[in-house]
Amino acid sequence: MKIGVPKEIKTLEFRVGMTPAGVHEVVNDGHEVIVETQAGAGIGVSDADYEASGATVVGTPEEVFAAADMIVKVKEPQLNECAMLRPNQVLFTYLHLAADRAQTDALLQSGTTAIAYETVTSHDGSLPLLTPMSEVAGRLSIQAGAFAMQKANGGCGKLLGGVPGVQAARVLVIGGGVSGSNAADMAVGLGADVTVLDRSLPRLRQLDDIWGGRVHTIYSTKHAIDELAPMADLIVGAVLVAGAAAPKLVSAQNVKDMQAGTVMVDISIDQGGCFETSKPTTHAEPTYIVDQVVHYCVTNMPGAVPRTSTYALTNATLPFVKALANLGWKEALMRDSHLANGLNIHSGQVNYEAVASALGYEYLPAADALATA
Repeated sequence: MKIGVPKEIKTLEFRVGMTPAGVHEVVNDGHEVIVETQAGAGIGVSDADYEASGATVVGTPEEVFAAADMIVKVKEPQLNECAMLRPNQVLFTYLHLAADRAQTDALLQSGTTAIAYETVTSHDGSLPLLTPMSEVAGRLSIQAGAFAMQKANGGCGKLLGGVPGVQAARVLVIGGGVSGSNAADMAVGLGADVTVLDRSLPRLRQLDDIWGGRVHTIYSTKHAIDELAPMADLIVGAVLVAGAAAPKLVSAQNVKDMQAGTVMVDISIDQGGCFETSKPTTHAEPTYIVDQVVHYCVTNMPGAVPRTSTYALTNATLPFVKALANLGWKEALMRDSHLANGLNIHSGQVNYEAVASALGYEYLPAADALATA
């Protein structure tokens, strides 16, 4: 199989779909890898590093897309990239389609087979290809939030952990999953007063055990958010419904009720955001203010730390890349039902129910798509 690795073009996105070590692995299996020049520059990897691992380096994305049987990326394809995709070609990357009709339409029109990292599952129901980036985004949310809390950046002017004799900042984390627990862990480490909301009592018990009571764990309800949001200095939205649009849990009225200079970081923005006042931002202009509340809604948060993020992500994706290349996409998905859960689009049809429901498309189950492919 010919595997293509284009340079990421989303604003200030420096990650790359495969590392030289990953290239070496698939080349050793007998496959070809075509890498766009400077694709790894953002993580300190040169064209020569890729060539030493067995890749062919080409000068344009058009050459990558034209030659490859499978495209391996990090972020969702931009519309000009979607136009380069074709039938009988596989796209393996993050997609987040439920919040992106334009991309969904473009992928449907291309006829490509699009497998989304974020909906691949494991035997325990977790999301193994989303987990590493959720870990990064959760930890980064506290760094970004603490920076935005500085007065010069529009925040309330509080130090997250306070100092002796001065109260620490209050951090509210909505969602106790991977990103939320990593956010809480960072905030606790910096000395903040942390509260985590979640709708799973077993998860709340687990989090309480992890931190030995140093974190307040509260069952998530509208009343709890209404009560806690106005008192928070930093709110992290870390809500996930796999493959679906995020629920809007913090209302515009909640924002109006908050203190001036409160900071809100919406990790869920890739899936549309869990704050009513959220709108996508970039690393170039990461924040905006609504009702004197600072909003940080960057859609590719882990791209701020691309070296860490790329290696963490490719550690997880490489076994699946190898399976898709060694077996072919159809056989790989038929053998692995968890990988088959990643199939979002094939041959002009939507194969992931939450995407079809969110955007109003006809839904064809992945099993049916595989049966006729």
